[in-house]
Amino acid sequence: MNVIRPNCRVQFTAEDIDFIVSVLRPRVSDSQTLIRLLTDEDTRDLILDDEVLLRAVLESRGCLRVSTHFYFYILVRHVFRRSGIKERDVADYVAEVLAEYSHAQRMECRVKGRPLDYFFEMLAALQTADDLTSFYIRAHIGNYSLFFSGIFPDRIRFRAEFRGCPDLKYYEALGKSSFRVASDHRLARKYDLPRVFDVLAERFEVTRLALNDLGDRLITLSDSDAGVESLLNSSLKLSN
Repeated sequence: MNVIRPNCRVQFTAEDIDFIVSVLRPRVSDSQTLIRLLTDEDTRDLILDDEVLLRAVLESRGCLRVSTHFYFYILVRHVFRRSGIKERDVADYVAEVLAEYSHAQRMECRVKGRPLDYFFEMLAALQTADDLTSFYIRAHIGNYSLFFSGIFPDRIRFRAEFRGCPDLKYYEALGKSSFRVASDHRLARKYDLPRVFDVLAERFEVTRLALNDLGDRLITLSDSDAGVESLLNSSLKLSN
């Protein structure tokens, strides 16, 4: 069981640093000075907020040689700031969710080796789950709800209208309640997640809408991916 944490920024690679330096070098006379600044947490975060980096990511032609952690953090952080979500750890957490879910197999909720494909299965599993598993399932439901309603809202609307599947309000309600319960769990404190989960519970709709604006830019999360499509179909059948 993998508990996702807000740690995108500590997983940046040497290629990420090279990209930052190449973009900002015209504004800094000494590359080594910039690299030293990136090793300090406070100055690093100020550097990452620079709009020049965002434009470089969005306007880059050809293969963008950066990690998924860097890519998603830059995009999520900037779109969240525009939506009034100022907390960096919240942007970092959601970016890590996107980085994880860019691999379809990591979207699965697995308990004791058994995949739980439907929300009703996850909720039922809570009845007999131990402390760690309960926390993991709650967090997964919140993440899953935010991911699909944020990245694939049109798919959800289509299925809700033409197939009678759960709509966006359902995803929002389930995501809010799951994050709220998870934030009160003792393991949330262990992983330093209470504030992140509190913000996501209180501002789930704002967060979802921010991700909706971002969806068209997430090339690595193309909805043509068979794994993503399969998981989306599974989640949308939960009320049938």
